[in-house]
Amino acid sequence: MATLSFTNIGITALAAAVPKRVIDNYKYTEHFDSEEVRKVVDKIGVYERRFADENTCASDLCYAAANRLIEDNNIPRDEIDLVVFISQTPDYRMPATSILLQERLGLPKSTIAFDVNLGCSGFIYGLSIVYSFMSQSGIRRALLLDGETRSKVYSPKDRTSAFIFGDGGVAALIERNDSFGTSHFSLNSDGSRGELIMIPGGGYRKMSSAETLAERVVDEHGNIRSDEQGYMMGGDVFNFVIVEIPKDIKRLFSIAQEEINDMDYYVFHQANNFINSYLSKKLKLDPNKIPSSISKFGNTSSVSVPLTIVSELQGRLNGSHRLMLSAFGVGMAWATAIVPFVDCKISNIVEV
Repeated sequence: MATLSFTNIGITALAAAVPKRVIDNYKYTEHFDSEEVRKVVDKIGVYERRFADENTCASDLCYAAANRLIEDNNIPRDEIDLVVFISQTPDYRMPATSILLQERLGLPKSTIAFDVNLGCSGFIYGLSIVYSFMSQSGIRRALLLDGETRSKVYSPKDRTSAFIFGDGGVAALIERNDSFGTSHFSLNSDGSRGELIMIPGGGYRKMSSAETLAERVVDEHGNIRSDEQGYMMGGDVFNFVIVEIPKDIKRLFSIAQEEINDMDYYVFHQANNFINSYLSKKLKLDPNKIPSSISKFGNTSSVSVPLTIVSELQGRLNGSHRLMLSAFGVGMAWATAIVPFVDCKISNIVEV
């Protein structure tokens, strides 16, 4: 377990953007029987999602969120020295989307900009990266942008994933301030389980071809997808989560010498209701301190933790609060953080 600690660095503002198109999961019945759909939806707790149109990318959602954040907080654009973009659905294979966003947002050419390719744990990993940069005196302000359009990479004909994923983008402004105190991070990876969540085709190991793009029946249940659409071994992912995540959370609190019950909120990756309910009971957490956004946005991968904060905690982070963040998924990679929030300004969600 790799652990990191940072002092007097934190998130001072957050904004989020989601597509205008609302998917009613009960009506997502083009490929499945309506009664079967109802059973699946009730089990996972995802009633609505947001889907980007064919012309909207993760970068567009992040751009809208970042613009709202900058304008709402009167941030001089020439004082933003770092942009980190977290996504597994970038605009192009190259160049890096962060560099395109630097120009699009009107940031100076002296801005550091780079992408990080990580899934569900990406926002917490990204925070640790930006906090590391902010530990240096030469950086005044940083933007952490996190966006995904997962609706574009999962098959609507595969019931194991068709009702779970949605799209969104967030922007976090990160600054130094003596009032923040200490943050703690635990970052972990296990590549031996890389096949549990994967898009096998379309990269450079298995390049795009007529074969990788062809849809086919993939199991005895009649689910259909191509090699360029994602799959998830749900049972194995659940078994991984219930073993590794509680252990990681308990270890980090022990190392940080903090009490888990002292947190104001616990923000989990919005995988599904069943997993998060299990984790809450396993850790004996107060359910009133666990915000949830999965019912209206679904699983937005790495975006889900900050999107939950924006949608559920707006107006509730005035003053000083301590949050536990926990995310897990693609890789497999997982991360836990104990993060102070002090007068965090949360903008209204933008619809794109």
